[in-house]
Amino acid sequence: MSGPLASLKVLDFSTLLPGPFASLMLADMGAEVLRIESPTRLDLLRMLAPHDRGTSASHAYLNRNKRSLALDLKQSEALEIVRALVTDYDIVLEQFRPGVMERLGLGYEALKAINPRLIYVSITGYGQTGPYKERAGHDINYLALAGLASYTGREDSGPLPLGVQLADVGGGSLHAVVGLLAAVIARQQSGVGQYLDVSMTDCSFSLNAMAGAGYLACGVEPGWENHALNGGSFYDYYRSRDGRWMSVGSLEPAFMQQLCMALGRPELAALGLNPEHQPALKQALQVEFEKRSFDELCALFAELDACVEPVLSFAEAVEHPQLKARELVSQVPRGDGSTQAQLACPLKFSEGLPAPRHIGVAAGAHSDEVLADLGLSAQRIAQLRHAKVVG
Repeated sequence: MSGPLASLKVLDFSTLLPGPFASLMLADMGAEVLRIESPTRLDLLRMLAPHDRGTSASHAYLNRNKRSLALDLKQSEALEIVRALVTDYDIVLEQFRPGVMERLGLGYEALKAINPRLIYVSITGYGQTGPYKERAGHDINYLALAGLASYTGREDSGPLPLGVQLADVGGGSLHAVVGLLAAVIARQQSGVGQYLDVSMTDCSFSLNAMAGAGYLACGVEPGWENHALNGGSFYDYYRSRDGRWMSVGSLEPAFMQQLCMALGRPELAALGLNPEHQPALKQALQVEFEKRSFDELCALFAELDACVEPVLSFAEAVEHPQLKARELVSQVPRGDGSTQAQLACPLKFSEGLPAPRHIGVAAGAHSDEVLADLGLSAQRIAQLRHAKVVG
């Protein structure tokens, strides 16, 4: 089975999270992804704990199904290898600061001259233009500048650091894949590629879907716990007697009635849609939840369609019957005959997807194989290794 993206060949120059997560999605769907890595500068992702048999679990996951070619891009012979690859690999994904690839001679205009069908995707914190284009940043900074942190948190404690990298993945990776595939469709019609500038801040800003629409159209400024979906209503988390948590999303009247009936407080249902009564309603619900243990609450709501679910640890989520039924964990070959458990591709295609081929590999693990595919002799490959052009 080859997968729906088997016709795509991607040169991936990215490191850390946004680019690798994007190319992981492509590789899982069948694209041929070749990572171009430095033979001397260690990818920080490889050092992130925890490690499994000496390999970073994050690196092994984010780089599964990808081959690796180690090149010193500061040497002219390495640049010639990239230019040769671009005649066949007609999608480039990179995550350097603006101008870095141009200074190397590998910018969009230079590579487009070799292959006009080239689709070139750049993921950066702030984009290729604007006063912040050269500025350093991380996920937390992009969310702050995009306005999202200003209403994600509590009034008494301020913004919350999210447990997932929303700007990196939701802003960078997912938007990059959507834009890349749109460019592929356009290329099928026009025969030419194009350049895609993906700013993690821009794309995070666009995630202000509901609150942003309300401000721009009506002048209503979002803030901590001041609207229905960010703690300003009973739509919230509630602590159990033993210190665990339950999520309550019973917004619709039918769900609200089930919630209040289950807690033995049917009279509270009438307060659900009244903004003035939200503080009192939340307090009353918290009292009821704290009368019961986490296990009691799970059992109480298990058979009800009330939009109430337990807050699970990751270990518990792995064992949840719904997630197990969806087969969201897969066993991926390590290369030594054993396997490693990893998050599976969550997309379900009626024709299926190819089985995972291997976890992320050592830098340059496929260098000889890739260079041989380009027609280089074993002697020439040995010379390039001796000159440290190839690792």
